[in-house]
Amino acid sequence: MSNDIRTKALVLRRTNFGEADRIVNFLTEQGIIAAIAKGVRKEKSKLAGPVELFTVSDITLHKGLNNKLCVLTSAKTLEHYDQIPYKLTELELAGQVMKQVAKYAENSTGPEYFDLLKQILSALNAGVNPELVETWFWFNLAKINGEQINLVKDTEGKKLDPYKMYVWDSTESALKEQLGGNVGPEEIKLMRLMLSNNLKTTSRVKDIIPKLPTILYIAKIINKQ
Repeated sequence: MSNDIRTKALVLRRTNFGEADRIVNFLTEQGIIAAIAKGVRKEKSKLAGPVELFTVSDITLHKGLNNKLCVLTSAKTLEHYDQIPYKLTELELAGQVMKQVAKYAENSTGPEYFDLLKQILSALNAGVNPELVETWFWFNLAKINGEQINLVKDTEGKKLDPYKMYVWDSTESALKEQLGGNVGPEEIKLMRLMLSNNLKTTSRVKDIIPKLPTILYIAKIINKQ
């Protein structure tokens, strides 16, 4: 079997090593892989661009023996989200998202976390409202992590009524009927939308911004934030 891995990748973390190398933690379509990028800090290194933060690259890694680091043998930039570093709010949110993804993707071998992070960075780079991006992220992170988000029935097992108001019950992971609650049919509709559509589609929905504070709060509760 070949000891080479070719995959799409995003950089999660970089650490200088020796005089000119870097150890890079890549988030790939196969999970997180650590690799050494030799000579990448040299001025004319062809690997430098593809291992920048906020870059989607096509990389080839050579597996190390005895569980040692992989070696980055080639890399080509596919996309570079160059606007994020110039926007403070977007930059801070991107860092927070990358930290969370790195935490949960540690034992993953599938593409779900890679796809999630790629959508987030693409949206932030394109100028999508950061609060919308963050809300969508938390809901979909919970979904990937297997969290059951009940948006069909309330805590009593009754079908959600479009003429009633609710609050989120974190103990039951469901909506609880409450007079004067802050969750109505529009909020429920938006939460369902976020869980069933990609970020690009969600961002096209009109009049979504005023509802975001309420559902962002719920999304964070679900993720125990």
